[in-house]
Amino acid sequence: MTATLVKEAAPPPVVGLADRARRLRRRGRIVALLFALPALLLLGALVVYPVLFSIGRSFFDASGTRFVGGENYAEMFRDPATLKAVRNTAIWVVVAPALLTGLGLILAVLVEKIRWATAFKLLLFMPMAVSFLAAGIIFRLAYDEDPNKGVLNAAVVSVHDAFTGTSAYPTARARDGQGLTAGEDGSYRTGASVSPGDSVALALVGVPPKDLPTDAEPAYAAAGREAAPDELRGVVYLDFTPGGGGERGRVDRRESGLPEMKVEAVRDGRTVAGTTTASDGSFRFSGLDAGSYTVRLPASNFAPPYDGISWLGPALVTPAIIGAYLWIWTGFAMVLIGAGLATLPRDALEAARMDGAGEWQIFRRITVPLLAPVLTVVFVTLVINVMKVFDLVYIIAPGPVQQDATVLATQMWLVSFGGGNNQGLGSALGVLLLLLVVPAMVFNVRRFRRSQR
Repeated sequence: MTATLVKEAAPPPVVGLADRARRLRRRGRIVALLFALPALLLLGALVVYPVLFSIGRSFFDASGTRFVGGENYAEMFRDPATLKAVRNTAIWVVVAPALLTGLGLILAVLVEKIRWATAFKLLLFMPMAVSFLAAGIIFRLAYDEDPNKGVLNAAVVSVHDAFTGTSAYPTARARDGQGLTAGEDGSYRTGASVSPGDSVALALVGVPPKDLPTDAEPAYAAAGREAAPDELRGVVYLDFTPGGGGERGRVDRRESGLPEMKVEAVRDGRTVAGTTTASDGSFRFSGLDAGSYTVRLPASNFAPPYDGISWLGPALVTPAIIGAYLWIWTGFAMVLIGAGLATLPRDALEAARMDGAGEWQIFRRITVPLLAPVLTVVFVTLVINVMKVFDLVYIIAPGPVQQDATVLATQMWLVSFGGGNNQGLGSALGVLLLLLVVPAMVFNVRRFRRSQR
């Protein structure tokens, strides 16, 4: 019997678990890359490419044809407008995030103690739904210097007039050649001396009949009254006859007196008596000693009305715009800090109260330290945001003070497209802004990763 040797077939290779896991991970990376590819392409087209292009463009002149090296970067710090933009940006970075974080913290703590907390949060968060363009228009109107348009100046003028008062005849002036001379302080006085027993008629013009007080009466009867021996009498009237006619410098029948006009009797440079005119413009000083006097109409009668505060003037335009920014972002800071506040361990707060700690001590020694990570994230996020602020500054600041309110973002736009037409310098400003923002972004990302771990 012939023995046949049958060679057994080799068994198939055994795939190890490590190799299989490695293949699954490789396949997972490929699938993830395929899903992320559209986002990466958009990121490259909308972020990476513009950044690289701007960096390259910053080394060329305004036309983009001649390489100038670092000249644009040197020009940035020689240009007064750019230096002012850097200064204003520094003010924004120092003031706005600190105020917003503080306001958000205070409001988040207080909201916990009120009944309608949800409605209050909703009201404070609503400005976040308003675009910066719409918010800029709203505050441009609110800051208008005309009290008839700007709500802030309307309130300021109302309070000022309630305590200080306002002149009734800001446009009035003396009739030329009728015995009144103007003082350096804006007052008017009689050129000739008068004595007790005399009557004077003080003619004024410049008051539109429609602006006369409703209780004003004709001055003709008052002008005809005679003064007693120990009194000085007179009338202050509007030397204008409606419809024409009348005699200049003389009180006619249809000419109106000027009520509530302050009048003073002056002797040897000192005011010895004062009064206000009646509804027909008449006045009188009784009990005067014999001698010569001067009748004076104080400057307060003719002071221009108080127009309020120039919110959008060179001195206040930046704080005014920061105020508008606070209105928009306070709700954002409050909601984020409120979310962190909701995660605080209540047992620590209750234990502190049981130990006799007051609410201020609890807030300062427990609440704020425990909220420090959340406060830091909110603060850094707002720092990044204010560095890029553009819309509010561009819309709220009027043209004449645009340079006084400019920040790096608006200056970059003005230099590149707003009339400067120097995209080389504008690109350099953009690179500077990027360099200022990147450290804050890196800090925020690292802190977020640490919190995730």
